[in-house]
Amino acid sequence: MQKRHTWLLLSVLIVAAMLLTACPAGAPAQPGEAPAEAPAEEAAPAPAEEAAPAEFEPLVVSAECKNNKVKEIAALDEMTVQVTMCKPDPAFLAKIAFTPFFIQPREWIEETGGTGEILEHPIGTAPYMIESWNRGDKIIFKRFDDYWGEPAKTETLVFRWATEGAARLLELQAGTADYITKLSPDDYDTVKNDPNLQFLPVPNPNIMYLAMTNTFEPWGDVRVRKAIAMGIDRQRIVDNFYPDGSEVASHFTPCSIPNGCVGEPWYDFNLEEANKLLDEAGLTKDENGIRFKTALYYRDVFRVYLPEPGLVAVEIQNQLRENLGIDADVVVMESGEFIAESTAGNLDGLYMLGWGADYLHVTNFLDFHFSRSNPQFGEPFPEIYEVLEEASTIADPEEARPLYEKANNAIRDLVPMVPIAHGAPADAARADVQNAKAAVLGPPDLWTFVPGDRDSLVYLKAAEPISLYCMDETDGESLDACKMVTEGLYKYNADGDAVPTLATSCEANDDATVWTCHLREGVKFHDGSTLDANDVVRSWDAGLNAASPYHVGNTGAFEYPSYLFDSLMNEE
Repeated sequence: MQKRHTWLLLSVLIVAAMLLTACPAGAPAQPGEAPAEAPAEEAAPAPAEEAAPAEFEPLVVSAECKNNKVKEIAALDEMTVQVTMCKPDPAFLAKIAFTPFFIQPREWIEETGGTGEILEHPIGTAPYMIESWNRGDKIIFKRFDDYWGEPAKTETLVFRWATEGAARLLELQAGTADYITKLSPDDYDTVKNDPNLQFLPVPNPNIMYLAMTNTFEPWGDVRVRKAIAMGIDRQRIVDNFYPDGSEVASHFTPCSIPNGCVGEPWYDFNLEEANKLLDEAGLTKDENGIRFKTALYYRDVFRVYLPEPGLVAVEIQNQLRENLGIDADVVVMESGEFIAESTAGNLDGLYMLGWGADYLHVTNFLDFHFSRSNPQFGEPFPEIYEVLEEASTIADPEEARPLYEKANNAIRDLVPMVPIAHGAPADAARADVQNAKAAVLGPPDLWTFVPGDRDSLVYLKAAEPISLYCMDETDGESLDACKMVTEGLYKYNADGDAVPTLATSCEANDDATVWTCHLREGVKFHDGSTLDANDVVRSWDAGLNAASPYHVGNTGAFEYPSYLFDSLMNEE
């Protein structure tokens, strides 16, 4: 056998030498001239053997079952992913359809280490890809021509931002923006009466609340928290600062979501009882009628749940002083800093914040805010989170109802925050923008819009994204931009239901503890690589696994992965 190989090698070398003599290197054929051929009687050189494709090595990430819900994420083969849970999770599909769980290439995550360039340059499979992000100005997206589905109808998408609602409307009227978000309530009639514009109601369930952190005094005393709950005239706030269709919150979760409004409704406005509670807590008034001083924090960013943040802050400040004798300094914070500090439970005082639905299930509202791993309101309350953890394993809403009644009643009794309002927001667009429609969840499908005869669609938001690595972000601006570039195994349709995208299907076993997902064939990333199961495992590993070397992100908080699945894998 060795002799045969030696003879074959010698033959190849002889033929190669003859060819080099006939056509020396550096003398290519001239245009229109056929290259020299070997004499017919001579054997052609043997073709080089093609390199065998690298064998697929499936990734597996696992953890012991402690407080975490996810036990293992495994690639079974190139196109199959299996997730094993420590306990049932009937809302699994709704969760993985949410933007933080969208997929990027394994190689990109490993190359960036889960931080650095990935924060501003996500690589996805979506209809648009990032062209540039000029901080403080705009983000430009370009159509991805190798998109697996129907391509974007407009070649260029531009994200810009303006804090003031009036400024956004002026740009829409002037034609320098095609679609604006978070229309100011005072401008609803202006848009409705302008034939050049479209009024677009946003059907997103939401909540605005006034929060306290119980690790700072006097907020550790439930009597003080309850006094705030009774001493703020929430109806007055809604009547004066919210658009028609908004309502005072009877519960933290909007009633449109099953089990959102079970249990006792929130406290009525009752100044006598509120002041009595403060007296009992030893917070008596001084000669100026002041019981104590505090701060009232907010960020000056228009939200569907808080359309007039500055005006509402001053209204609450006035009510605290006049109704309860509490002197609150209003403090405006930069958006990213405000989110980071409130999330970490570092704000010593009151603060205004809110929430819009990410998916249509009560766990989206309650489990994030009141979970055992969320320090936002100070020390979490086991009377709340233990009940929620049990309820989250039950698929049937009627079967889970008694547990959500118990959890809602515990929130009412312990008052980690005061639910204020459910807003009725709206967007607006130029009249010639075809297919314009606000979405129930997240941003609209902008790749389906056609901006008249223009080749660019300008989308004007209320604030700039914090980063574009959305596994570690919670603000709407970041999530909206990520959705243009990345996709998940599932997505939300126009009604807010989870439907397959990068997966063709995901099936659960009988008790919803094992989910098996089958990937769509031939999906390309923006970098030209092809989607496989290892991309899914690494994307989820970076967010869900505290022991992963790629679990770095922007802030490192990874709030959504933590709360959606009770806590992180391998969390100490």
